[in-house]
Amino acid sequence: MFLYLSTWAEIERFLERSRTIVIPIGSNEQHGPTGLLGTDWMCPEIIAGEAQKKADILIAPTFNIGMAQHHLGFPGTISLRPSTFIAAIGDWTRSLAGHGFEKIFFLNGHGGNVASIEAAFSEIYCEASFARRQSGFALKLCNWWDLEGVDKLARDQFPTGHGMHATPSEIAVTQWAYPNSTKSADYSPQIAPSGPIREALDFRARHPDGRMGSDPAQATPEKGRQLVELAAQSLVRALDAFSREAMPG
Repeated sequence: MFLYLSTWAEIERFLERSRTIVIPIGSNEQHGPTGLLGTDWMCPEIIAGEAQKKADILIAPTFNIGMAQHHLGFPGTISLRPSTFIAAIGDWTRSLAGHGFEKIFFLNGHGGNVASIEAAFSEIYCEASFARRQSGFALKLCNWWDLEGVDKLARDQFPTGHGMHATPSEIAVTQWAYPNSTKSADYSPQIAPSGPIREALDFRARHPDGRMGSDPAQATPEKGRQLVELAAQSLVRALDAFSREAMPG
């Protein structure tokens, strides 16, 4: 079930049977010569979409702009400042909690978001802590590749050249979901170099085609299908466990 395809009355009825909601969150940034700019928000959105076919799950609109400053040397990248990102997460959370959602699960697709999402959680919980009251809700962050079994499958599929950015696993997921948008390119070197992540011009100089340690040419739609199916099943289990966590009071 998708929140944006629902009416307010349908959401009110959903809240009678569940107080859990999933927010796909990612980034719009370069992913090498063949990776779609939306890869990091598309992957969690695709996985959440498959999961809601298997269980009574509510999916919030995708938070599709994140922390991508180091990719701004490549056209098409859009980034938020850390303070803007943290504030926006707080407003999304307060809006949903105000309607009665008690378990808010952020399914993340961009490693660069993690520190700021966790900082946002700390800011939100801090409000309740200083007021000496229960927050009334719980927040959880999970990267899609950290869902049970997913990283192992990706490493089995791509034992060499998986890398850190523009990875064949994330490219495969988007190839499966959007086959008409599959791209191709000649890579040189085949496996990109790795290195530190700093500011945009430094990143572009170190990683001129945008990849980090990866060989996306290994991606196939079939491997993407396997990853999505496993991730969706694991997400259903993770949400069930999160939903069952007892709230105080």
